[in-house]
Amino acid sequence: MDTKKFYLGIDAGTTYVKAVIVNDSKEIIGTFVHPTGTDHADSLKTVGGGVLEAASITKEALAHTTATGFGRDTIEFADSTKTEISCHARGAYHHFPQAITIIDIGGQDTKIIQLDESGKRIGFKMNRKCAAGTGAFLNEIAQKLEVPLNELNSMAMGSDLNSPLSSFCTVFASTEILQRMKDGERIEDLVRGAYESVIRRVIEMEELEGTIIMTGGVIAYHPIIAEILGGLLDMKIRTPPLPQLTGALGAALFARQSQ
Repeated sequence: MDTKKFYLGIDAGTTYVKAVIVNDSKEIIGTFVHPTGTDHADSLKTVGGGVLEAASITKEALAHTTATGFGRDTIEFADSTKTEISCHARGAYHHFPQAITIIDIGGQDTKIIQLDESGKRIGFKMNRKCAAGTGAFLNEIAQKLEVPLNELNSMAMGSDLNSPLSSFCTVFASTEILQRMKDGERIEDLVRGAYESVIRRVIEMEELEGTIIMTGGVIAYHPIIAEILGGLLDMKIRTPPLPQLTGALGAALFARQSQ
C-alpha cells in the first residue's frame, strides 16, 4: 500500500493564485500559477486541478491543505489557514535558514518581514496606503508608456541612468512621465526610473540591513529590482528559486507540520 503523503499550499493573492505541493521530505513536487480573475471559484478550480496534474497525484493523496493570501477564507476545501506574513516567512526561511529580512513586493502591497536566526518573526511592516512600491504601480506605468508589462525589465536593462520618478503617486507619476517624454527622455530611462521609484519607496519603509531576501511575483518577473536595490545598498540581494511561490510554499510546509 502506498503510504506517501503530500501537502498542498495555496496562496490566493489579489493578482494571482499560486499553489505548491510538497512531500514528507519537504521537496516541491508540483506547482501552478493562475491569474485570480473575476471568477474566484473558477480560478481556484483551475489551480487545484493544475497543481495536482503537475505533481502527478490525485486529490485523495493530499493529507492536508493550507490556504493563505488575501482570499484564503474563500477556499472551502482548505483544512486550515495561515496569514500571508507567516507563510512568506516560513517559505523564505526554508531556503535561507538564518537571520533574514524579507521584502515581498506583491500586486497590491509590499511587506517587510524580519526573522531571527531561529526563524522567529521579530519585525514587520506593510505598505497598503496606495499603489506606490507595488506591482500595481509598474502596471500603471506600463500602460502609460504603452509598453507590455513583460517587456519592462528588458527595457530597463538598456539604461544606466539614475533618475527615479519624483512622485510615488500613480496619478502624478503619469503626469511626470508625459512631461519627461515631451522633454525627449528615452523610454528605457523612464522605465528604469519607475523601478527605482518602487525601490526607494521600499527603502523608506524600513532601515534595511543584514541578509536581504526578495520574494513575490514582482521580483519574479522584474529581477532588475534586486539589482537596483543591491546597488543602492551596496550588497547582494538574494531571491529563492521560485520567488512568486514563496507564500504557497510556506503554506504547504505548514500543511505538512499539521500532520
